[in-house]
Amino acid sequence: MAYNIPEKYQDLTPAPQLDNKTLNKMVWMSCFLQASFNYERMQACGWLWAMLPGLKKIHTNKEDLKASMAHNLDFLNTHPFLVTFVMGIVLSLEQNKTDTQTIRSVRISAAGPLGGIGDALFWLTLVPITAGLTANMAMDGSIIGAIMFLAIFNIFQFVIRWWLMHWSYGLGTKAVTMLTSNAKEFTRAASILGVFVVGGLIANYGNTTLRIFIGNPAINLQGLLDGILPKLLPLLITLGIYALIKKGWTPVKCILMILVVGIVGCAFGIWTGDSKAMDADGNTILGGYNPLVEWYEYPAPAAPEKTGQQAWDALNQVVVELQESGVTVTMPE
Repeated sequence: MAYNIPEKYQDLTPAPQLDNKTLNKMVWMSCFLQASFNYERMQACGWLWAMLPGLKKIHTNKEDLKASMAHNLDFLNTHPFLVTFVMGIVLSLEQNKTDTQTIRSVRISAAGPLGGIGDALFWLTLVPITAGLTANMAMDGSIIGAIMFLAIFNIFQFVIRWWLMHWSYGLGTKAVTMLTSNAKEFTRAASILGVFVVGGLIANYGNTTLRIFIGNPAINLQGLLDGILPKLLPLLITLGIYALIKKGWTPVKCILMILVVGIVGCAFGIWTGDSKAMDADGNTILGGYNPLVEWYEYPAPAAPEKTGQQAWDALNQVVVELQESGVTVTMPE
């Protein structure tokens, strides 16, 4: 039997302010917003579960609590790290016993813009910056890099959760006006910062290079590209992927295309590898590997420079050979 949500609560007396302990408990419970994610109501179950500690203290009337729980199970889809902003606003309205339709409307209008803001703030800004700071340590084999990445990212998002809960609860419905009036500017600013960071990561970590040598004497194509613009190839790949996505390609298709191009390119010796492969004599193979199809001649490795002792031993050997052939040679002291 369907439950008809009343438009007004039975007890319209404003409830006392929620204590910090309850608000902090709800901050922790908001971490499970998507634990019961479904395609009918999205995050509604996780939302209600996180809201329950506050709702139970606000609505001492069981019928009012039932009505509040029912309308808080409405469809909800917002950013999981910024959800406490919406929770604080809704708690403020529930505390003042605002009519249920108003609460439902405010919840939807506040939750909507947070998706774009959260993506710009976290995925396009915080993650690239944090990864850029810690990736070098991880690539050098230090586990501290991974630990620092997780620590910085999670400390930041937990501080944001806690601050938004207390701030929006105290601000009430005014927070919605502030959010909607500045959402576009904030999202644009965060996105621009994220683009700068991603550009820096491309220049710093883009290592795609050509293995091809052509002509006689052999000309290194990668050396020519570096003379035009260092890291030109990673830049062109990034711009190409961007153009494909703008034309409607999905990220999955782009990833599969990169895998295919990488595998086929290595089979034909197009890309430089770093497999540490060695030949039968224990020498590192130039270019990192032997391609399946060898359609150009790779230059022979240059003779390694001799150490001082090796050069002295070679000179002595020449002197001995000359003396044995009857040539008098005086060695410097």
